[in-house]
Amino acid sequence: MPAPRHVLGLSAYYHDAAAALLCDGKIIAAAQEERFTRKKNDPDFPARAVRFCLRQAGLEESQLDTVVFYDKPVLKFTRLLETYLAVAPGGLKTFPTAISNWLGEKLDLRKAIRAALPGLKPDCPLLFTEHHQSHAASAFYPSPFDEAAILTIDGVGEWATTTIGRGQGNEIKTLQEIRFPHSLGLLYSAFTYYCGFRINSGEYKLMGLAPYGEPKYADAIRRELIDVKPDGSFRLNLACFNFLHGTTMTNEKFHALLGGPPRRPEERIERRHMDVARSIQSVTEDIMLKLARHARETTGLKNLCLAGGVALNCVANGLILREKIFERIWVQPAAGDAGGALGAALAAWHLHPEAPPRQAEPNDSMQASLLGPGFSDDEIEAILKANGAVFQRLEPSALLDFTVGLLQTEKVIGWFQGRMEFGPRALGSRSIIGDARSPKMQSVMNLKVKFRESFRPFAPIVRRERVADYFELDTDSPYMLLVAPVKPELRKPLPTNLTGIDLLKAERSSLPAVTHVDYSARIQTVSPEGHPLLHDLLLRFEQATGCGVLVNTSFNVRGEPIVCTPDDAYRCFMNTEMDFLVIGSFVIERRAQPKGRLERRVAPQAD
Repeated sequence: MPAPRHVLGLSAYYHDAAAALLCDGKIIAAAQEERFTRKKNDPDFPARAVRFCLRQAGLEESQLDTVVFYDKPVLKFTRLLETYLAVAPGGLKTFPTAISNWLGEKLDLRKAIRAALPGLKPDCPLLFTEHHQSHAASAFYPSPFDEAAILTIDGVGEWATTTIGRGQGNEIKTLQEIRFPHSLGLLYSAFTYYCGFRINSGEYKLMGLAPYGEPKYADAIRRELIDVKPDGSFRLNLACFNFLHGTTMTNEKFHALLGGPPRRPEERIERRHMDVARSIQSVTEDIMLKLARHARETTGLKNLCLAGGVALNCVANGLILREKIFERIWVQPAAGDAGGALGAALAAWHLHPEAPPRQAEPNDSMQASLLGPGFSDDEIEAILKANGAVFQRLEPSALLDFTVGLLQTEKVIGWFQGRMEFGPRALGSRSIIGDARSPKMQSVMNLKVKFRESFRPFAPIVRRERVADYFELDTDSPYMLLVAPVKPELRKPLPTNLTGIDLLKAERSSLPAVTHVDYSARIQTVSPEGHPLLHDLLLRFEQATGCGVLVNTSFNVRGEPIVCTPDDAYRCFMNTEMDFLVIGSFVIERRAQPKGRLERRVAPQAD
């Protein structure tokens, strides 16, 4: 039987539902459902994402040869039952709700998928990969390596929470695993919850808060909360957590260890919370380093692939790289559950007995992760006119020069170009950009544009060939998943009288808008192959100013997904204090627009 030509991968029912489509093994499209429904981290069946993927490929449901789901719900349900039995009667309060959620589409997933995709051929196979197999496949198969060690770390799949594996050719083999309830992802999420942030979306905030504090609680965490072995394996002290028994992550023992109850989201962030964040970040980095070293020793391979939600901890990733444990590392840009949809499809293709031998591409096969919807100038213009927008149209060269002029005057610009990114980061297609040299840019973007916490850092974008001139990094970082220090000669000494959030008042470097208070930066390198227009913009900005670095943050506001369509972009733009929107070939000045706030709405189906 030949390998399936058209393979659809799905993830759903936990968070970050997504769909991904392969044609003859090539990634054609991938997108998260949240971008279409405008519901942050939407967990529901990715119906709109599926429709987009099929339209992108010019296919109907009936032309799909295989549909693959990213985990095995029966195994997950078994783990749920066994866990409740093990802690009974402790989980009595949550057991009825949890079970009722499973006694429908989650457990009878074949029926649910066929109901959601009524055009499927009756004999179209419905397959299920294991959760961490999906993560491993998403990490290895698109990577530029012929063979590599694979490290997957997240909250929990069916049973596994951490795996070490080996990828070689078409094969992936799991060598070791750590099982639920012992989970580095759940540990980090417990601290996310404790510091007052939302689980499964606030972990970035915890990582961003950490540099303001000191690791004062790190020893207590290692002593009381988690027992870590030299090989990186670990066990949680379950007496200090509540996720097995109740509806919260932590309990009174956990709170007493850290000096008080959890912070409520509306409460002020105190120095203690900064120290707690720094402490768990330090412990996480230590565990990930140990796991990486053990993966190198176990496999003997020189390259490492990473996936799973914890692989989005770009600070730890940068540390693994700087420690030179492996010669090269590659992180799946959609490392969380959304990427599981892609991994499931890739596993179904490459592991098929008749699949051709895998050929690793020199960079990777993710196409810069620009796998979502794109829009023509005609489509953009029609949407702008429908919104009553006032705009001008420019040729590409004039558009870039005009944008450079805006950036030089510290304007904040919405930048909407090409196909949307797959994964949690905006990588230069659905971005907000600004001048990295501006001392006020971080606070302006955080408070007036993004409407988020002032301590959150922003990422620099820089041409790949210039990255080593600004940062202690000389490798590709196209997906903003590596943190590295700003070069010493660009740094400015921090005033000794400033601590905590007050450090934001100091410029820190000649690139203050992208330099965190510990002199680090979450770097995105830009290549002419992946982002030709953005690469040209960076070059022209450098020619005009002598600086080759810009600020890049996602085109959204707090609590909303990254924009998908031109309509999303215009509405988001109008509801913030961004100065200009550069969308396709069009330039829009906010002050010239009709007055009034625009309501958000569900994105239309997009091609």
